[in-house]
Amino acid sequence: MASSASSSTFSSFTLVDGKPPCRHSAASPQCVSLPPLQSHTRPWKTTAFCRKIARNVISMASSTTTETEADAATTEVASTDPSTVTDSPELVKTIQQTWDKVEDKYAVSALAVAGTVALWGSAGVISAIDRLPLIPGVLELVGIGYTGWFAYKNLVFKPEREALIRKIKGTVKDITGIDT
Repeated sequence: MASSASSSTFSSFTLVDGKPPCRHSAASPQCVSLPPLQSHTRPWKTTAFCRKIARNVISMASSTTTETEADAATTEVASTDPSTVTDSPELVKTIQQTWDKVEDKYAVSALAVAGTVALWGSAGVISAIDRLPLIPGVLELVGIGYTGWFAYKNLVFKPEREALIRKIKGTVKDITGIDT
């Protein structure tokens, strides 16, 4: 009777390494037992829960518009010519006009991709340096020292401050062509 009870107890556990569960006392540091996994006897509850989550995500994503407004907006966008969009912000219009003026779009696109890759790579290098034990503290001290030196050299006295402002305005004028 005892052997049949112990074999039924072992069969209710999932054996990971093929060994029966440990039968030491609860205070034993050698064995930690986990409760048995709950079986999925009600899959319809999981499906209903997933549907509820999907419904909530969709309602949060379209919280400003209802379904009829979304259908009307989709129909309106599909029926209009993309070159005559009137509700785009000023920034988007400026970007579109600038892009239309670009002659070598391939080179500009390649530069944008190269810039993105360089930004991604430099972020990886910085995070790798940040994981080293002593270097982040040293670099922080160097940054604080340089900031103090720059402030003393260019911002403390009025003639140097005015020279820095002239230099910044000249650089902005050289880049943009607009006198500020």
